[in-house]
This record gives sequence, structure tokens and C-alpha cells, in this order.
Amino acid sequence: MHLLAVDDDPIILELLVEFVQYLGNHTIETATCVTDALELVARENGEKFDCFLLDIQMPGTDGIELCKILRGRPDHKSTPILMLTAMSDKAYIDRAFGAGANDYVTKPFEIDELRGRIGLVDSLITQQLKEAGENQQSFGDAELNSEDTANEIKHPLYEPFKIHDVDGVIEHNALENYVSLLSQKQLFGSTVFAFCIRGIADLYKETSGFEYQCLITDVSEAIASSLEKNQFLVSYAGSGVFVCVVERGWQPDPCSITDRVNLTLHHMGLCFNDGKPMKASVSTGEMVRLVWKSGDKAIDALATAFESAERESSRFAQNLEDFWYARQSA
Repeated sequence: MHLLAVDDDPIILELLVEFVQYLGNHTIETATCVTDALELVARENGEKFDCFLLDIQMPGTDGIELCKILRGRPDHKSTPILMLTAMSDKAYIDRAFGAGANDYVTKPFEIDELRGRIGLVDSLITQQLKEAGENQQSFGDAELNSEDTANEIKHPLYEPFKIHDVDGVIEHNALENYVSLLSQKQLFGSTVFAFCIRGIADLYKETSGFEYQCLITDVSEAIASSLEKNQFLVSYAGSGVFVCVVERGWQPDPCSITDRVNLTLHHMGLCFNDGKPMKASVSTGEMVRLVWKSGDKAIDALATAFESAERESSRFAQNLEDFWYARQSA
């Protein structure tokens, strides 16, 4: 794995170089400012970066803005980004994850902690390369970015995947890291809940790979639009479920927020590739407060929200089936 560390403190950069050399199997380059970092990223000749370690406070453009810039580059939309910073205020944590960071480590960092985070990133990259290799093997020499191939490649229903270019929507592992970080720092007050696409199993069968990705992206846009007046982060957790974390003590009413998202989806006019209307709506699970939840209990709150949304979606489907059965029997 080839890393780029960006920090205006030469002592930190020296420590990181020694640390990576100690780990072995990895290489690292360094930059002391965003300008130098972007020159390294944009160079035509040179090893591609597999992971970024970014400080936040630097002269001129800060690390969070650099994170946004990297996420705007097609070749680094999914590259793991770890913020390595002395800034521990929640406002910085929120901004960093909102900009697309995968994880956040505060200085002074523990060597064992950083080793663990780098190990997780390495495992993530290994898995991504394996999946890319499997896709290439499945389609031979076909161009994986072509529309025809995109129509064939289909993520498994139960797996989360990265949604690009929707403000406030981050990867699911990043959301888990965010909630875990809040619990470790006792920064409570958040509420977790989830939306589940109704009839997702049937929609999954009816859609191509491209249509399914568009469906998930469109629903994420509808959710983000419905939450935009509040501070939030959303991730797609797989199986048609979107897990949300909202801040500042706001606890939305499930019925109202469900209606708002479904009205937005109605106005978006979702369609299949052949122009046939695609009926998509969501159900919302229970609200789970993170107050007094720490460590594994905070992560468990994400699972509780996920399961609650799935139950609510199933309950809606059952009620609809009972309604039609009653009408036919009348």
C-alpha cells in the first residue's frame, strides 16, 4: 500500500515515515501543504496513492478542503482518507466525515491505534482489488466503465456500496467510525434512525445493475434533500436500508419524515431504462438516541435502527396485503 501524508509539521511527517517503514509492506511520501500534495497526486509518472493521511490545520487550504478536492477526482472518489489531527472538537469531526473522510485519529496518536487503522484500510483495499479482479474476470477485456457493462455488474442486495456526489451521504464503514468516535469522546446527543425501501427484494429482481445503482442513488438524494435543513450524515447499509445520524438533539417524527421523503421521490419520477415508471417509497424505523451509549452500544444503535426500518417496511407490506385481501373478500 502506498500512502501520502500531508502535514505542515515536519516532526509528525518524520514520525509517520518511520512508522510506515517499521510496519513494512507499505511505502509513504509526504507533503507539507495542500499545493505540494496535489502536485504529487496529479503527476503523470509515479506510484498511485492507495491511502491519504491528512492533517486539518495547515496554512492556506486546510485538510478538510483537501479531502473534498480528492473526493472530486475520479481516481480518488473511493480512496481511503484518514484525518490525523489535533483537532478534537465535534465541529471538525462532522466536517471531516461530511467531506468524505473514512476515519479520524486525534493527536497525539497511539502507535497501536494507528497500526490498527492502517491495517483496516489495507484490508479494505485488498477487498476492493479482489472485487475489481472478479469483475474483470467475469467480463474479460470489456471496458468496466461502459454503459453496457455497468448494466450487467450488480452489487449483491445485502452489501453496502459507495454512493458518489450526494452531500451528506458517506460510506457505511465511515459512519460506523463516526459513531464510534462520538461515543469514545462522549459527544452524545445524536439520534440514529433508518429508512428502508419498500419491496426492495422485488425491485432488485426487476432492475439491471445500472438501474439498481440509480435507484439507490436517487433514494439517497431524496433522503438528503428531506434532511438538508438539519445537520446529518447518511450511509447506505445494504438491503435497501439507509442509516442516518442527526445532530443537535433533533428527533424527527417518523411519519412526517417518511411522507417528506416519499413526496420527494414521487416528484423525482423514477423510471426504468425503458421509460416505465419505477414505484419507489420508503418506511422509517424507530428513533434511537445515542445518549448514554458508548463503545459497542453506540455501534449496536446502528444495527437497531437498521432492523427497525426493515420491520416497518415488512409491516407496511403486510398491512397493504391485508387491505387488498379484505377488499377482495368484501
